[in-house]
This record gives sequence, structure tokens and C-alpha cells, in this order.
Amino acid sequence: MSEQLVADLSGRLHTREVGGQAVWSVTTAKAGNGVEMLRDDRDDTYWQSDGAQPHLITINFPRKMRLAEVAVRLDYKRDESYTPSLMSIRAGTSDLDLKEIRAVQMHEPVGWLVVTLQPPGMTEFLKAYCLQLGIMANHQNGRDTHVRGIKVFAPQQDALQPLHQEVGFSTVGFSQYATVR
Repeated sequence: MSEQLVADLSGRLHTREVGGQAVWSVTTAKAGNGVEMLRDDRDDTYWQSDGAQPHLITINFPRKMRLAEVAVRLDYKRDESYTPSLMSIRAGTSDLDLKEIRAVQMHEPVGWLVVTLQPPGMTEFLKAYCLQLGIMANHQNGRDTHVRGIKVFAPQQDALQPLHQEVGFSTVGFSQYATVR
């Protein structure tokens, strides 16, 4: 599998967090434990679902994004039966055409679970408008779930890439200004 459990996310190289650009929604939430708790950067708060599984977290971007990883903060020691044990990660152009990218089985996770979004056997990054995390099952057959945070990472843009390769100048007039002298 291509996921790892890490203590913190401060050392993520070659990626940038892009979750702040998205519109976030959840299927259900207990009062006081809403969707905003997924993005507050605190480990003492959490989103709590309220209803039947699967519990869905949908992340909609305003434009098609290249996505590298998603990190989910879980804490089995504090949440026990509220901790997810099976998560489905889906992507698409909207919540109407999602395709599963990964199914992640977890055993008593504590900390940030980082999941690579690159499709198996592919060399390019996942490109999507919509990313959805589905909590399919909890530990100890729990009904509701706690998720203490989510971050979405995109690949870092290469600032040293020559401008003419990125823009693709095609005329002599434009290509003469493609490099700095």
C-alpha cells in the first residue's frame, strides 16, 4: 500500500497544501463538531458524523487540480470505536462521477495517515475537481466516526522550469523573449 503514518506534516517536501482553495462538505455532523473542525489545525477537536455509514467528506475545487497526497489525522487511543478502519478515496469531476482511487485499511491509527493519490501504475499525478473520502467502517463496529483533521497536498510547481516550456511560445516574435539575456 502507499500510505504511511507520520507524527507531523511539517517535513512534506515537493508538495503544497491546497485544501484551503476548496469547498468542503460532509454528509452529517453532530452539533459543535462540524466540517470546520476538519480544517482548524487542532488535534483536540474533531468532526463527528451523525447517522448511518458510509460517512462522506467531499472536497470540491474551483478548477481541476493536480493532487499528490491526502493526509488524515486519526487517534484510536482517544476515539476507539469512533476511529475509521476502512476508508475509500474517490476522485472525479463532480460528486456524480467519482471513481475509487484507493481503499485504505487501518489498524488503530494514531497521527497523520498520509495516502498517495497517484493511481497505481501511473507516472502522472491525479487530476480532479472533486475528492471524496468515504468512511466505510469503524473499529469495533462503531457507527459514528471522528476525524481530527484533513490536508490535501498538490505537487510543488517547479520555479526553475524555463518559461518557454511552460507557456509554449510558437512564433518568432514571442520566442525571442523566452529567455533572459
